[in-house]
Amino acid sequence: MPNLFFPRQSTRIAFRRFFSLAALAIGTSSFLASCSEDGTLPNPFTPDKVTVAQPGVFPEGVQYDELNQHFLVSSRRLGRIGAVEDDGTYTVFGDDSRLISTIGLNIDPVRHRLLAAVSDNGSNATRTSPATLNKLAALAIFNSNNGNLVSYVNLSALRPDQRHFANDIAVDIEGNAYVTDSFSPIIYKVDTQGNASIFLEDAQLGAATGFGLNGIVYHPDGYLIAAKTTEGVLFKIPINAPKNFTRVTSNQSVVGADGLLLLNAKTLLLVSGSQSTVLRLSSNDSWATANATGSFATGATSPTTITRRSISDAYVLYPYQSTATQFDIVKTKF
Repeated sequence: MPNLFFPRQSTRIAFRRFFSLAALAIGTSSFLASCSEDGTLPNPFTPDKVTVAQPGVFPEGVQYDELNQHFLVSSRRLGRIGAVEDDGTYTVFGDDSRLISTIGLNIDPVRHRLLAAVSDNGSNATRTSPATLNKLAALAIFNSNNGNLVSYVNLSALRPDQRHFANDIAVDIEGNAYVTDSFSPIIYKVDTQGNASIFLEDAQLGAATGFGLNGIVYHPDGYLIAAKTTEGVLFKIPINAPKNFTRVTSNQSVVGADGLLLLNAKTLLLVSGSQSTVLRLSSNDSWATANATGSFATGATSPTTITRRSISDAYVLYPYQSTATQFDIVKTKF
């Protein structure tokens, strides 16, 4: 779930400069003994772990809002969006009766938006209904500064006779949102005016049992990288020709793939819940292939997804189980 993208042609340079600065930091820090294997310097002023003693949240998605200096988390059991401070303080950030279960999140800082995937797999007993159970895919868009709900887009209306579970979101430099559906082999597209369409629909994206598509990120060279959970596959999907998607060949099993974070143009962090691991994958051929270059073990925490905080830090979400009295947001260390 990436969270730093820039709109329109005039800011493409800014986006590439962001990755150039990150690469420069990597090159410089590789000479320092305290850096991690990929050469990035950890920030000593950010916490190693944020523990949130808030029962019943059961979060799925997390994003760090650099502008407002807090984490934002979704909730499978309550539907609402929560804000989390570094000391673990949790407050309700945004809510609406249509938010049955919120899943993946994406911060769009340029447009001051928080985007949330909305689904219903029965986790929220107070809001589920026969009309929406395993049939809902929606995108909720909030003002990221005040939590006001700006827009709610019903994606499942595009394929009303299918099962649905909106899972994760990527945003391109034009502000278009791409939403994965884990129960139907679909990636939806929602433009900045709220117009929804089927971006890609293909049987290869689906799964006979379990989850199909899950995490998704936008690459500044004009394509998406999406994960298929049960089978353990990464797809590279060109924005301008989505039907020409290809599989990313890798020497690393990515079964259980959930959240993704494009750390820089050549480095992808992937959370595998079933492997209880955050995997670091690298590519030198524009993601035709990917090689494992590191891992971070999470333990039996049911990790779901990951977010960037500053250039160097990445935090993974530990939701534990649905009855847990707390959840953790933990800095990865490779």
